[in-house]
Amino acid sequence: MRILRHLSPLRAYHDLRLFLSHRRPHQWAFLALAVTITGLWIWAFVHDSHFERPYKREIIYVQDWRLDRTDEEIRAQQKIDEAKRQKEIAELEKRRARIQAEFKKLDDGMTAWGL
Repeated sequence: MRILRHLSPLRAYHDLRLFLSHRRPHQWAFLALAVTITGLWIWAFVHDSHFERPYKREIIYVQDWRLDRTDEEIRAQQKIDEAKRQKEIAELEKRRARIQAEFKKLDDGMTAWGL
């Protein structure tokens, strides 16, 4: 416990004051400049990391069906729904193919550069 006798916040404060009292004026200017630049960098990162999330309404529509529908009406509606679904799948596949072609072009360009 002898080492704790030498550790004192008051002694540390006096030591810091003694150290800082021997600094030259240009060193204080550079200290202020360094603290300012560091603070600006930290502020820029904090400021850039914050963004407002746009409010997006999420509405879920539910179809209401009559209870007395016939099987033929159900099948007819399923055919209509299947056509819509196939159209959406085709659009999705087209978009995937376009994105895949873009990545292929990028990969070919990087391969040409030896990357």
